[in-house]
Amino acid sequence: MADTTVIAAKRSVVVDGFTNSVLDPNLPMLGPLQNGGTIIANTAPGCWGPMITPKLRGGHEVTKPVYVEGAEIGDGVIIRIRDISVTSLATASGNDMVSNQYCLGDPFVAARCPTCDEVWPETHIEGVGQDSVRCNKCGNPIKPFSIEHGYTVVFDITQGVGLTVDSAAAKRIAQNANQYASLPDESAQHSILNYAPADLVGAIVRMRPFLGQLGTTPSKAMPDSHNAGDFGSFLVGAPHEYALTADELQQHKTDGHMDIDAVRPGAVMVCPVKVRGAGVYMGDMHASQGDGEIAGHTMDVAGSVTLQVEVLKNYNNDGPVLFPLLEDLPPLARPFSDEEKKRAAMLAQQWSVKKIEDVAPISVIGTAANMNAAILNGLERAARLLEMSVAEVRNRATINGAIEIGRDPGVIQVTFLAPLSSLDKAGLGDIARQQYNL
Repeated sequence: MADTTVIAAKRSVVVDGFTNSVLDPNLPMLGPLQNGGTIIANTAPGCWGPMITPKLRGGHEVTKPVYVEGAEIGDGVIIRIRDISVTSLATASGNDMVSNQYCLGDPFVAARCPTCDEVWPETHIEGVGQDSVRCNKCGNPIKPFSIEHGYTVVFDITQGVGLTVDSAAAKRIAQNANQYASLPDESAQHSILNYAPADLVGAIVRMRPFLGQLGTTPSKAMPDSHNAGDFGSFLVGAPHEYALTADELQQHKTDGHMDIDAVRPGAVMVCPVKVRGAGVYMGDMHASQGDGEIAGHTMDVAGSVTLQVEVLKNYNNDGPVLFPLLEDLPPLARPFSDEEKKRAAMLAQQWSVKKIEDVAPISVIGTAANMNAAILNGLERAARLLEMSVAEVRNRATINGAIEIGRDPGVIQVTFLAPLSSLDKAGLGDIARQQYNL
């Protein structure tokens, strides 16, 4: 990676481009950004658009990483999400089907033309529908993914609701897909609106935008959608050039691809630094999503994002933690009210308990190939971060928290009320105090 520290750090960095769907620590970063500075970006849709664009190598299309001044390996970066605004007028999505004849082992990473036998072929759009992506060389359709049951949805101007439309409207939108998708000028993807799915018609949807990808650059090149324990497991022993061993995946990933719907304006994330300068990136904005993203995909949109980034020295965790909005916390993990504290104080006096804990919410992210392993990963991370046993974390998450599902098959949140003394020791106490007005 080029040494960007010789360039004067900026108070704000405007991100003007995207990766080729691969996060590579050896490529130059944008910036540098001053510690405490602001990143402003116009993001491209993730998931479906890149998934039907064979030349892209990661299943998403995320922003170029930003170098943060003072961020060293072993530190963390505090990312405060100031704003997320949807710019797309419409999008399409649905439950996918995979055809292995159109890929080399992994349809997200290594799409191929079965006629030319070329991996990552250049393609163009012809017509409308699921055969519209065509190989430039032979002219045949290339579709590593097809939609089993899908929909096209339009959004109202207030960004409050959307409505799924019929086939005639979907085809009309497809005629001007890039404009309705609001694809940024530097985006290389084909819009999924070209597929014009319309199996679900007249459904109202609430808009609640968030970022499916937000994090720091892994310490070894990997496809962007696979920077997590579940999707990353597809890289273990893969037949393409981005193959990793299980140990390499664990060592290098930063879990930037979470699809956790609480990663929205007002939330605060703390992410591990595994390369000098951190390499903060983002993308895969969703208009809304239920926990688990159980269809495999949701409403991918373009949008504008504003982040404020600060370095946290000596961060004792290899993955992200999240401080969600108060309303996004599970009921048992919300801070206690004055009335609840008063009643607890009466119990303490009655039963001679000398000290009542001061606590605050924290949500520790766990990822792995399956849900059970992801839960264990989250529990172990929380225990290491807060210097307590896994058994203690289990108890606290049971009586004062919850295990929440970010994405099926293997992204979870271990959310619970933790002692402020433990949060202070981890360097996270002041974040919690500010976030929850403690």
